[in-house]
Amino acid sequence: MDVLQLLEELEDLIESGSTIPFVSKVMVDQGELLEIIKEIRIHLPDEMKQALWIKEERQRILTEAQQEGEQTIQEARKHAESLVEQDEIVRMARQKAEEIILQAQQGAKEMKMSAREYTDDLLAETSETLREMLHTIEENRKELKQMSRQNN
Repeated sequence: MDVLQLLEELEDLIESGSTIPFVSKVMVDQGELLEIIKEIRIHLPDEMKQALWIKEERQRILTEAQQEGEQTIQEARKHAESLVEQDEIVRMARQKAEEIILQAQQGAKEMKMSAREYTDDLLAETSETLREMLHTIEENRKELKQMSRQNN
């Protein structure tokens, strides 16, 4: 069971609890509530691991894009060097080499930008999910504290 399901279960427990007349308070089974919170604590590290994996995957994608870009540039340079033999061929080769290098650099730049955008989107999505979970947990803790105060 993932954290979101546990939070839904927590919400269901609160919604199905016995209401106290004239106040917006609910009585819930403390043991059941604490068990759900315990499960959330157990599963929350998995969400953190996923965020760490996304960060590492981002770095891997960026490194791979950098390596591919450098390899493309090296191949373009080698290709340009092989074209240089005669005066006319030299002039044409230099022109073609510059075009290839520019295209390779542009391609590498676009790959890096795409990789960064992709990983930024993943990190933003994970960040928002974690922020929502944390907010929900904090709200539930506040409600639990209020319930505990009323019962005392």
